[in-house]
Amino acid sequence: MTAAQPASDTRTPLLDLRGVTKSYRNGELETRVLHGIDLQVYPGEFVAIMGASGSGKSTLMNIIGCLDKPTGGEYCFNGQSVSELDRDGLAQLRREAFGFVFQSYNLLPGVTARENVEMPATYSAFSARERRTRAESLLTTLGLQDRMSHKPNQLSGGQQQRVSIARALMNGGQIILADEPTGALDSHSGAEVMKLLKQLSADGHTIVLITHDPEVAAHADRLIEVSDGKVVGDSGPQTTPPRAAKNLADAQALHGEPPFRNEIFEGTKTAFRSLSSNIFRTVLTLLGIVIGVASVITMLAIGDGARQEVVDRISAMGSNLLLVRPGGPGQRGGRWNVTTLVPEDVDAINTSVPNLIAAIPELTGGNTLRYGNLDHRAEVNATSFQFPQARQWPIARGTFFSEEDQVNYSSVAVLGQTVVDSLFGREDPLGEYIMVDSILFQVVGVMSARGASPMGQDQDDVVFVPYTTGSLRIFGQRHLRNVTVAVDDTRLMDATQDAVHQVLLDRHGIEDFQIRNMASLIDTISETQDTLTWLLGSIAAISLLVGGIGVMNIMLVSVTERTREIGVRMATGARTRHILQQFLIEALVVSSLGGVIGVAIGLGAAAVVGTFGTPIFYSLMPVLLAFGCAFAAGLVFGYLPARKAARLDPVAALATE
Repeated sequence: MTAAQPASDTRTPLLDLRGVTKSYRNGELETRVLHGIDLQVYPGEFVAIMGASGSGKSTLMNIIGCLDKPTGGEYCFNGQSVSELDRDGLAQLRREAFGFVFQSYNLLPGVTARENVEMPATYSAFSARERRTRAESLLTTLGLQDRMSHKPNQLSGGQQQRVSIARALMNGGQIILADEPTGALDSHSGAEVMKLLKQLSADGHTIVLITHDPEVAAHADRLIEVSDGKVVGDSGPQTTPPRAAKNLADAQALHGEPPFRNEIFEGTKTAFRSLSSNIFRTVLTLLGIVIGVASVITMLAIGDGARQEVVDRISAMGSNLLLVRPGGPGQRGGRWNVTTLVPEDVDAINTSVPNLIAAIPELTGGNTLRYGNLDHRAEVNATSFQFPQARQWPIARGTFFSEEDQVNYSSVAVLGQTVVDSLFGREDPLGEYIMVDSILFQVVGVMSARGASPMGQDQDDVVFVPYTTGSLRIFGQRHLRNVTVAVDDTRLMDATQDAVHQVLLDRHGIEDFQIRNMASLIDTISETQDTLTWLLGSIAAISLLVGGIGVMNIMLVSVTERTREIGVRMATGARTRHILQQFLIEALVVSSLGGVIGVAIGLGAAAVVGTFGTPIFYSLMPVLLAFGCAFAAGLVFGYLPARKAARLDPVAALATE
């Protein structure tokens, strides 16, 4: 048969190929598959393109269906050139004009027949209800009303091909491209499919049938033969088309763009469906994110708890305190051997420095206490009657010793709670006498419980006596261990410190003392603890990073496994952003779900650790930080696989086994 082309046909071709060539390059080797194809297909035609395997007919179909671009020549659709369209432009044209019927059906295995038919419309302006109604109508028309909820593996070959035809018609199917539609069917099913195609042709659809079987090609009104990449025979179009071309009355809904919220919803639904199809792998992927988020939250809760405990303990001593220690900044030796602070320094500070609650002397040592037959070794602190006000440490029972007691060198004592428990048990110590070394003291008061110091020492294991009495009768020395200065207005803390420094410098002539600002100490310790907390958090974040890498690895595997699905979606109108959204949302779903579970486990683990006495501090920021990092991990590590999926070549993707 020789090529024939009517000379007087003035209609505009629906498909117009002029001098189209297609070559594939592998390194420096170029293989030409199509050699200058000239072909025009008019609206409403039923055309069969026939040729042997390797003749180039499938490559020609891919170019006609906008799955591939020609290397040379020009291809026009309905008078408009499509050769310069980008990936999204070609995807839009496929969605609006073409419906594909494949030899191997190419149905998505994890969804029902109705959902397979609905898929092309998810990339159009159809609402979910409109998609469902149209899909059910098409399946009913094709005799599959009882198979709508069946998955592809529950359908026969003929039924699967009818689902494929319904999918091709979902967005209108102005042009049906059928690639060996009967190749995988028995003779009866094949005859049914060809009957359907002829009916579609009678309804006005333009049919382009690719086949190698002359009997199948005989059903068409026009036969085009291809051999070695050339058209070697064409029976030619009829001068007057036998039927009207398909008119799409609902083109606005079929061809409109879907709202962004619909795209996100469909992407999320697809993501959950994909994850649920392989639960074990999903759980393993989640595990890395869960461990990372949980460890970050637990570590930060423990670190913040430790920091808060230290700050609370120091604050309990008084954040408004200035501690004056003997010995200059560069002086060597322990402070016990330094005698630069004396009681007169305390008097000078109290009389010369404004903004003070009190400046009190402190002289301490470890001494043996005795009550009855019980001995107990505790710290004895010889201090001022103003100690409770300066240290903000209230009396629990009785009274603190008075200024008169201090002036008169009275042998009175105030006990800490630990001393009371050790010597008196449940007895009332008030009015009783204890021996401090060999000196008899009467108990006049009991301090409220204070707990451990920032250094871990028991602050309640102490006895307070007047400074005058302790200096003379217990320690036998006048120099002080330290002077504690309680500042009234902490906003003037630095100015008060400078004033104390100047008073002592004037008295001593040299700087043989050190002043420690407790507020600054709290800030320093907080900064140190924050550093340690972030160090713990950083170590835990490494597992979160590993979890993110796991997400990327699984997503890359998923892209590889679902390459054909990607090709089918592209063939039915999915744009680059739709594929990118689908896989990116899937990664974000994994990471977000792992983040939520990780937050719950992390908070629970921190609570369990807290039951063993470890200080725990909960705050919103670590939770938001951990979840945000998990979400970011899904976004960052999911982007590369999603981008790879979105950039797949439709033809190569469809050819993947």
